[in-house]
Amino acid sequence: MKLPRITLSPRQALDDIALCLVFFTRLPLPVFDFRGRSLAAAIWAAPIAGLVVGLIGAIVFATAERFGLAIGPSAALALVTTVLTTGCLHEDGLSDVADGFGGGKSRGRKLEIMRDSRIGAYGAMALALSLLTRWSTLSELPDPTQALVALAAAHAASRGVLGAFMHLLPPARSDGLSAGAGTVSLETAIAGAVLGAIPLLLLGPGGAIAALILLGLLFAAFHALCLNQIDGQTGDTVGALQQLSEIAVLLVASVALS
Repeated sequence: MKLPRITLSPRQALDDIALCLVFFTRLPLPVFDFRGRSLAAAIWAAPIAGLVVGLIGAIVFATAERFGLAIGPSAALALVTTVLTTGCLHEDGLSDVADGFGGGKSRGRKLEIMRDSRIGAYGAMALALSLLTRWSTLSELPDPTQALVALAAAHAASRGVLGAFMHLLPPARSDGLSAGAGTVSLETAIAGAVLGAIPLLLLGPGGAIAALILLGLLFAAFHALCLNQIDGQTGDTVGALQQLSEIAVLLVASVALS
């Protein structure tokens, strides 16, 4: 069977990478003219934005360790850096989904809670557990090189699944970030997934296979959960999936690299 492929000019590819960097990070980038290019069309490049985020975190980890900080504080600073680099974009989605799915009784109420900027008990707990798990996994890595591998793999792979998620699930509401992003094509979804999976090879054959299996199971479970809860996906659920996938890869990395 011949797989579909995405065909882009070099200029379009660079535009898509820039668009994903602008959307997924808060880096001080110049103003770009994307000529009407949508996020849905460019999301294949999200893993590249993830690699940039992971590299920045790894540089901070290595610098802190170089100046004599222990692994725990170095991991904390690296984590803080990645969160600041993304502007808590995905953490916001995770907390909103936890509050909505946990506190809403009906589909409409769940979506209403997810749109509320206030954070509840479910959201606060989800954020705390996310930060604690990511910090503890990074703290188990004995040197900056392994931290670089783990952060690169986790941040790239966790964004590689986003296009497929948006392709397979319809928007749960007619407005909002996900609906406005456009429709992700099958070619774009596959390209993003493949690009995101490549850095998993840094974990070694066993680690890469384990990460792919865990990501697949997580994807299927979260896909089913979103269908059951809100009959689709929103920008918040996309962010929550990124967080859960990042945690999954970091957990595998803590075993494969230690």
